[in-house]
Amino acid sequence: MATDPGGETLPLLSVARASPRQERLAALVVGGLIVALLVAAPFAEGALPGSAALLPSYATAIFINDLITAVLLLVLFTAQRSVAILVLGLGYLFAAVTVIPWALTFPGVFPPLGALNDGMQSTAWIAAARRLGFPIFVLGYVLSKDRGPGALAAPAERVAVTWAAAVTVASVLLCAAIIAGDAHLPPFMSDARRPAELWIWVPRAGTALALVVLLLLVLRRRSMLDLWLIVVMVTFLVELLLLSFLSSSRFSVGWWSGRFFGLVSATIVLMVLLAETTTLHAQLARAHATERREREGRLATMEALSAAIAHEVNQPLGSMVTNADAALRWLQKRRPDIEEARAALGRIVADGHRAGEVVQSIRSLFREDRREHGPLDVNVVIGDALAAVRADARLARVDLRTALDPNLPAAVGDAVQIRHVVANILCNALQAVDAAPDAERAVLVRSEADGMGSVLVSVEDGGTGLDQALRERIFEPFFTTKAHGMGLGLMFCRSVVEAHGGRLWVTENVPRGAVFRFTLPATLPTAGAERA
Repeated sequence: MATDPGGETLPLLSVARASPRQERLAALVVGGLIVALLVAAPFAEGALPGSAALLPSYATAIFINDLITAVLLLVLFTAQRSVAILVLGLGYLFAAVTVIPWALTFPGVFPPLGALNDGMQSTAWIAAARRLGFPIFVLGYVLSKDRGPGALAAPAERVAVTWAAAVTVASVLLCAAIIAGDAHLPPFMSDARRPAELWIWVPRAGTALALVVLLLLVLRRRSMLDLWLIVVMVTFLVELLLLSFLSSSRFSVGWWSGRFFGLVSATIVLMVLLAETTTLHAQLARAHATERREREGRLATMEALSAAIAHEVNQPLGSMVTNADAALRWLQKRRPDIEEARAALGRIVADGHRAGEVVQSIRSLFREDRREHGPLDVNVVIGDALAAVRADARLARVDLRTALDPNLPAAVGDAVQIRHVVANILCNALQAVDAAPDAERAVLVRSEADGMGSVLVSVEDGGTGLDQALRERIFEPFFTTKAHGMGLGLMFCRSVVEAHGGRLWVTENVPRGAVFRFTLPATLPTAGAERA
């Protein structure tokens, strides 16, 4: 992976490792090229009359492919700032620019254009420059790979543009010099179709260069781009073999087969760049969407957390205000009742500690470093929760009843969090009973072993009850059936219970009301307890 100036990892084609699937695909392409070579070789000398009309289309395809590949590589260079990518991009730019004068000077293809295509040697010399120039650029890519990404300074984009312009101008000037000096050039062509003896040194030199580049690529292959450049150089060698060794004239079967392989060579890296760029864009789009959802989820969690703290702290604060008013009334009497005032102040202190425990409990629920869960006496926790809401029950004139199993096994959990869950459910039950004037003014709390390795706690009320459609929705954040509710209490309770490995649900009570039940995993009995 490459790293941008900000330190972010970039999955770029030039540094990403080739997957086994891509290696199999590359091997399949090379195998297909070799098979095509074997099929075309026996017919290489066969003539294809009238096929010269196809040359402009071929040249146009080569030009477009090489130009787009050069642009993509130079854009990749601006992201990675690698000298190797710059050199390779310039090589494809060189190949794209020089194909234009090569096609325009080809004898008998275009109408007479004056001095531009009067000569016979110009096309061959431009072809020689292309055939030797491209592997030299690829060799430069291989040799400069060790400089690594980020080797250039920050204004490297200007360097790329400068080099691209320089290569373009130099290529045009080279072609112009070849065309202008046609009469003085050593003969590469004996006539318009057949090469001279001197020409054989061009494919030999090109083959030697290509073999050196191919060997270096195989020995120093590190990336997906290296893998496909190996395929390109194999294709280049097949093209040279068909054009210069198996075919002795232009527009023959071997000559056109070699041109076809040249087109394949020009297309391979372009297709890989487009495919990987599209894949990378899709991955980045998915990553951006995932990051946006996670960010929205974190914001919603923070909103829910702050609202949950406000919601849960509101209960002990209300109790503290009530007890403070009671203490003031006891002290404002003609004969102040010190004991009653002291009791009210004690309840205020207890409520203050309870509020602190609520905040700590909520914080520990949303933190990664949660407190360790330990053995838990659920009956004791239920007793503490009943004590916390007893004053509210007295004001609502609701009787709190219990049916606790004295042989209840110990559960595993956090006492503060479970006590808060029980107290929250009890408060909801008290409000449900208070909202039903003709209901039985009682709430029953049960504890028992469910026979499946868990402790089951139930809170039964005879209040207004819940419709079937509401029994699952009441656990959703911000959904409430109360006029002034926030819809966070039961969401928090379910989060706590599920974090303990249990389950919280609600069912209908008979003849009316609702039953909230939750389970907690029980501790395994010790060997001594089993013997007892």
